[in-house]
Amino acid sequence: MTHTNDQTMRRDLRREIAGTIGLLTDEHDFRAMRRYRSFTFDNHTSYLQQVEALLKIRASQGSHTTVALFDPLEYAEFCADTGLDPDVQSSRTRFTAELATTGPVLPYEGQPLADLVPALVDEAVRQATWEYASTLLARLGACASCGEDIGRAAFTRASHLLVRILDTAGAGNRHLVCSVTATPETLVSVLHADEDDQGAIQVDEAEALEFTTVLALGIATRSPGGLVIRTSAPGTTDRVYGWRLRGEGLEPLTAGEVFDAYCTDIESGDIISPESDVDYCVPPALGEEGRTPGHRH
Repeated sequence: MTHTNDQTMRRDLRREIAGTIGLLTDEHDFRAMRRYRSFTFDNHTSYLQQVEALLKIRASQGSHTTVALFDPLEYAEFCADTGLDPDVQSSRTRFTAELATTGPVLPYEGQPLADLVPALVDEAVRQATWEYASTLLARLGACASCGEDIGRAAFTRASHLLVRILDTAGAGNRHLVCSVTATPETLVSVLHADEDDQGAIQVDEAEALEFTTVLALGIATRSPGGLVIRTSAPGTTDRVYGWRLRGEGLEPLTAGEVFDAYCTDIESGDIISPESDVDYCVPPALGEEGRTPGHRH
């Protein structure tokens, strides 16, 4: 009887433990891990199938699992820094535990792995973009003339601009894209802002933080860039409009400029057929928030 109770308690305890699986999302990373003898998988497709099967089993047992993006290069650096042998399973376990608190992770909620993998990659890109933009902002330091922290001031301004843009967008869901030309490549951030049944705007805090940081970097460095928003509401035509970054403010794009931006392939420059039931238009006035301040760093 005692043995049965112990088994029951251990089973119940397993359900109380949250787990994290480090996932090798692409073939290149998978091949990089195969150099370790203790990594016994030999086929990426079957590896993904086994991961998905394990996730389903844990979910059926009532266990909560998060999935983390496993980067072989970061893993090798982690082992070098901590003095661990990278060709030992326990080292991979420790690295995965580290990812659970510092890396991009997503909860497994029964979705197919084919849907979870691209979402996980997007999350990794979002986090990397935020970290890079934040680092650049922090390096700007203080204004030589007034002593104000340039990055902090730009972030505050970007926050006010974002709130004003969302407030003036009208009813419906909003999809925003901000791009800033930076070195070595252009930074792009996306923000989804959906309206609930009471008309309140709901945004993901992490998305909003990244979006605001990228916009702030463009403002602080006066880099070329732009912001485009698409609003969608039932029974109405989608509206698309935007602004270009100009100094520390936003300059409205004309309807023609927005049309050209949406109907031109970024890589080839070829013309793309415009979508039906989409209104390419001039943005609403942002008032004082959208104008370039008189003070310049």
